Amino acid sequence: MHEIPSGLADVYRSEGLAAGYAFDRPRVHEQIVGRLRLDRCVKRALDIGCGAGLSAAALSDVAETVVGLEPQQNMLTHRRAVAPAARFAVGRAERLPFAAESFDLITAAGSLNYVDLHRFLPEAGRVLSPEGKLIVYDFGEGRRARGDTALEGWFKSFEDRYPSPPGYAMDVRALRPQRYEEFEVSISMTFDGYLRYALTEKPNADREWCQGTLADVFRNATLDVLFDAYLAVIDPREWIGNI
Repeated sequence: MHEIPSGLADVYRSEGLAAGYAFDRPRVHEQIVGRLRLDRCVKRALDIGCGAGLSAAALSDVAETVVGLEPQQNMLTHRRAVAPAARFAVGRAERLPFAAESFDLITAAGSLNYVDLHRFLPEAGRVLSPEGKLIVYDFGEGRRARGDTALEGWFKSFEDRYPSPPGYAMDVRALRPQRYEEFEVSISMTFDGYLRYALTEKPNADREWCQGTLADVFRNATLDVLFDAYLAVIDPREWIGNI
């Protein structure tokens, strides 16, 4: 099992990051969930590693009842403002605190990198209804803009100046998804909105440096920022006894 590195774990325990994720992250999740092409609204959906609640909120149009599960209590501080209709629980993906066949849909948005898949996949299969599916998706940083090269150069300088702590990559295609697709999500962002977002990507970044250098990129304009994303549909029951 991959444990969250101590430096990164400290970041996720930050009250400032919880607020930033709640109010300053772009609404990418809704566009990705919109690509699920579900035949009907499901009765109950579970969102694994829901963070501040954005990914749980995105399920409100496709599920009658939404439950968000998050291992870090403080990340749920603003859950009522972010996803007022959802329910939330604190817990880990490897030991889901729910009865068998409780959900018709499980989603995991960029949250499985630190999960023990050998323990999680059987648990997901246990709590899913017979026709239920596991949807795994994620998206990268908004490092470029449509029709404009300046943002890509700025983001490279941003990363060089403020390196990210080590993490763990996960190739979801190793889980043999029934459906897999990659695509771009475009979000229209103002200078102020992108500045706030960038500071959630690198909480240790100097706001004044970001503000001064980003001004030359946006030039009082709104940019269509592009996020590379993927979506995979998985039947976790296929892995029971095989992992």
